[in-house]
Amino acid sequence: QLQASGGGLVQAGGSTRLTCTASDRLFSIRTMGWYRQAPGNQRELVACIDTFGGTWYADTVKGRFAIARDNAKNTVSLQMDNLEPDDQAVYYCNTVPLNANKWGQGTQVTVSS
Repeated sequence: QLQASGGGLVQAGGSTRLTCTASDRLFSIRTMGWYRQAPGNQRELVACIDTFGGTWYADTVKGRFAIARDNAKNTVSLQMDNLEPDDQAVYYCNTVPLNANKWGQGTQVTVSS
């Protein structure tokens, strides 16, 4: 079970932080990612972090988002800065590659311009 929280309504140029909590005892050995889905769009991977702390970002968020993990707490976070209207979406966490059985409800990020 992966539970995402945080987000909400943010002004363009503002910041917010998302947190994902995993109940999987194997969390620490999995690459974790943040995905997002905007209305009418496919769900896309925007950032991921491997078990060694190596990170990857989609070009659209590079330099503005930062992913981190805390294996002791089974959490992965996404710090989102300098938000743009195109960042508005429902954000989900999942493993990479994704596990279709692990999708949680996601958390809405709304960016007002």
